[in-house]
Amino acid sequence: MTAWPRWFGTLFVVDIWERFSFYGMLAILYLYLVAPHSRGGLEMAPHTASALFGIYMALLFMAALPGGWMADRVLGARRAVLYGGALIAAGHLCLAVPVEPALYPGLALIVAGTGLVKPSMAAMIGEMYPGQPERREAVFSVFYMSIQISALFAPLITGLAAERVNWHLGFGLAAAGMLAGLVHYVVGLRNFGDLGVHAASPATAEERRRVLRGAALWGGIPASLVAVGLAAGVLTVDRVLMLIGLVLLVSPILYYRRLRCGPAGGPRLRAFVWMLVASAVFWLLYAQGPALMNLFARDAVDRTLGGFEIPASWFQSAQPLFLLLLAPVFAMLWTRLGARVGPPPKFVAGLLAGGICFVVMALAATQAEHALVSPLWLLTVYLLLVCGELVVGPVGLSLAAEVAPPGHTSRVLGLFWMFAAIGAAVGGRLAELTTVIPLPLYYLLLGVVGTVAAVGLAAGAGSLGRRLRPAPVSEKT
Repeated sequence: MTAWPRWFGTLFVVDIWERFSFYGMLAILYLYLVAPHSRGGLEMAPHTASALFGIYMALLFMAALPGGWMADRVLGARRAVLYGGALIAAGHLCLAVPVEPALYPGLALIVAGTGLVKPSMAAMIGEMYPGQPERREAVFSVFYMSIQISALFAPLITGLAAERVNWHLGFGLAAAGMLAGLVHYVVGLRNFGDLGVHAASPATAEERRRVLRGAALWGGIPASLVAVGLAAGVLTVDRVLMLIGLVLLVSPILYYRRLRCGPAGGPRLRAFVWMLVASAVFWLLYAQGPALMNLFARDAVDRTLGGFEIPASWFQSAQPLFLLLLAPVFAMLWTRLGARVGPPPKFVAGLLAGGICFVVMALAATQAEHALVSPLWLLTVYLLLVCGELVVGPVGLSLAAEVAPPGHTSRVLGLFWMFAAIGAAVGGRLAELTTVIPLPLYYLLLGVVGTVAAVGLAAGAGSLGRRLRPAPVSEKT
């Protein structure tokens, strides 16, 4: 294997710090939302906090659409990462301010910044090993593994500070991590050469004006009306979350139809939609982790070890730990399997792991009805969920980069994250079922959803794999 370029090392370190801020904040956000006022929290009802958390996760994914467009058509991937990192840092600094109104501006800034950073970094990495999808899958798996170093320690640091000292100190530490990443990125730009310096498909002045007008009409005006409605008491947070959820459900479908009818369209993209649907189901399951499963860790798990009570947020370090240990195994597995096993069978395995993990979670919740349960239950669930993530994440990103035509990589990668947004939004809304059905039944329902999706994809995996393959050279000329 040829040596990786030096700019890959820079992106690697920057993503370590970006993931530190992301996972550090994610580990404490839901707990902060539901914590009582006496402990410095916002004292939201758990189902409202779950809905807000799901919408926030969905918007993080959805932001890849405008972020990908900005990177492809205006900024270029290099500047998109720089500006996005600055927005993320500003968002965390807002959350570090100990006033309740800072919550929503802080989350909005993080969403906007993540939308610029994630598709742009993935697009630059996607430039490696053109025409060699198996090797690119391995690179994405290594990249997935590497960033878990900081993701492992972030919840330990921010969680201890937030739960034992002050919630806003935890958010402040997340901001410090992103600022450190920005400094490293600026210093390392000299290693990038021409990579990402120009927009892949620059937009004309008229296209920019048209997009700006559309953003003001469909984004700025509705946001202003919602803000006025909330301030006047006409709208409630629950109603706003419901409206945003409806938009999140419809937007990815409309955007996919637009791409399919444009230059990016073709038989491979039409087949790719089934992989997008499968990924949405997986992210629906994944979204339960930092929300309800975090609450389960706080209320139902025996967290005492040698007289020390482990902070509930520390369980969020289980996922990056398992990712760190297992990612090299999966990278080696994809390389050895080569083209013999295509993306659809891999996705089947990922969905099946997600479904089984929630069957285990249902058993744990049943045990918790009588007494605090062993932390091994939750660790087993996170292990299975990570196995699914290591399939759906790297393989899905690699496949998105593979099916995208030249000049459309960031947008097709954005489409992948948009369908992940559907899963996160639906997952947050599904959590409201816990107010009317027992928790074990809710987790069992999630297990059934994942397993049925795996079986359905397996039934069509052969045909889907053939449609996803690139056309022979003779057919292109």
